[in-house]
Amino acid sequence: MVIAPDQVKRRIYLVRGQNVMIDSDLAELYEVETKNLNLAVRRNAARFPDDFMFQLTAAERDSLRFQFATSSWGGRRTLPYVFTEQGVAMLSSVLRSERAVQVNIALMRAFVAMRGLLATDTDLARRIIALEAKYDSQFAVVFEAIRQLMDTPPSPERRMGFRADEQ
Repeated sequence: MVIAPDQVKRRIYLVRGQNVMIDSDLAELYEVETKNLNLAVRRNAARFPDDFMFQLTAAERDSLRFQFATSSWGGRRTLPYVFTEQGVAMLSSVLRSERAVQVNIALMRAFVAMRGLLATDTDLARRIIALEAKYDSQFAVVFEAIRQLMDTPPSPERRMGFRADEQ
């Protein structure tokens, strides 16, 4: 079974400055229960140091829920675990099935594509900054005029709207 790249990319989140995947999303892709995935990880804890996997704080969980309208964590009693790219790669040594092989290939491709997008975004940001520096001096007068208009309060004696002529 082939896994669509978009199906994986939309499940990669940025937490603590790292691209991560949530245990429940990984379990769904691997077609196992989340508790079984976490049990396999606990049985092989030495393979998952803190830079491969960590548990979300309550605030991080709530932020992800709010930001992405994720309701699939509704019945959980524990905070979710998230896996970095290295942690996801390590899952292939813990979960050994044909499905796990296919999922891991798709996951590694998605992470590589995400790194490519980040590199492109960095280049684009550099170009925008260069353009701003180049043209800011030319448009400084325009920006200053806009600031003055925004800072100037409307005069109270001038009323807007329709006025009937006085006779």
